Amino acid sequence: MNQRERLIERFLRYVRVDTTADPNTDRYPSSEGQIALGQILRGELAALGLEDVVHDSHGLVWGRVPGNVPDAPTILLNAHLDTSPEASGKCNPNRIDRYDGGSIELATGDRLTIENTPELASLVGHTLITTDGTSLLGGDDKAGVAAIMEIVHRLKEDPNLEHGPVQVLFTCDEEIGRGTSRIERGQIHAVAGYTLDGGGAGTIDDETFSADQATVRFVGRNTHPSVGKGKMINAIRGAAQFLSMMPSATDSPETTEGREGFLHPYHIEGGVAEAKVLVLLRSFDTAMLTNYASLLKAHAESVMHAIPGLMVQVEIAQQYRNMADGIRRRPETVELAEEAFRECGYAFRRDRIRGGTDGALLTAMGIPTPNLSVGQYNIHSTREFASIDQMEQAVEHGIRLLKLWSRKSILA
Repeated sequence: MNQRERLIERFLRYVRVDTTADPNTDRYPSSEGQIALGQILRGELAALGLEDVVHDSHGLVWGRVPGNVPDAPTILLNAHLDTSPEASGKCNPNRIDRYDGGSIELATGDRLTIENTPELASLVGHTLITTDGTSLLGGDDKAGVAAIMEIVHRLKEDPNLEHGPVQVLFTCDEEIGRGTSRIERGQIHAVAGYTLDGGGAGTIDDETFSADQATVRFVGRNTHPSVGKGKMINAIRGAAQFLSMMPSATDSPETTEGREGFLHPYHIEGGVAEAKVLVLLRSFDTAMLTNYASLLKAHAESVMHAIPGLMVQVEIAQQYRNMADGIRRRPETVELAEEAFRECGYAFRRDRIRGGTDGALLTAMGIPTPNLSVGQYNIHSTREFASIDQMEQAVEHGIRLLKLWSRKSILA
């Protein structure tokens, strides 16, 4: 089997494992499928002869490729095992060799077309792996997992590839904001890292949103509706009034792009006695999160004033912070990624993520970790697919990048 076919078979093997994250549990990892995939990866890393291979009690998978260049710095490669809970993770993948540019019919009757997925126009001739339309594909982030596994496989089978030590880390529950919650800084020996968790090809993400989550609780009083006058305090009405006060023409996901932030109510539950609304706060300007929180608290006060007796509590939990500041402290992390793209002959660009990755949290821990693209498309959607050709580019770029890091240490 050649290296390309090996990459394809590896990716297909991983996406067939359902690793859907479960936000409704406090367990870590939140789903058994992540444990199952971690066991597979631990076995494969050990079979390749990596050192310090561990599948730890938290489901994290670790490994290390010793360097073959003296005194070269250690670089971390990271991807996450889980998939989004926004759709089923029970994937039945479909392989399309040499995509011809036409529409792609899924088993559900849905179609991928140039109209609903304009990126397809640039992928003619590529090998594509699609979902059947009933689930996510899981390319976010099993494309990254497969690419990292292929990188270390090629490093081990070709001793002529120059590189320093490479630390591999596969995390769990990134999609629900817990990817690095079980990691201690002392476990990571790298001076810098890269998450392989991006869409398309040739993109270096060196900035993310800063992010908080608001939990808004409405506590009322229930009674039989026939005798509710003067007694019932309806928490659902309070939640509805609160939501009606939130911005929709601006500062919402539906109306923003680029560097614009937003407030995003994404979950509501409860009844007359008690209700709960979850709201995401997102901005590239971390200070703006304080303004958003103040706005939510002001709305809560207004609702309590409008509905006497209703209690509204707003709790703000920090999730992650813009990784740009940490990366600026070690600019070569991005500069070498750009140089590796140039040497590979691939077009590239810097970009920002309107979201977050484990890289943002790793950067906050002192390990500058930009994000690299790895051929993902339509993520979190039942129209999700991945380009094997761009995944292969990510592998080639990663190997060249590790070589540049090893040479930097010699020249330093």
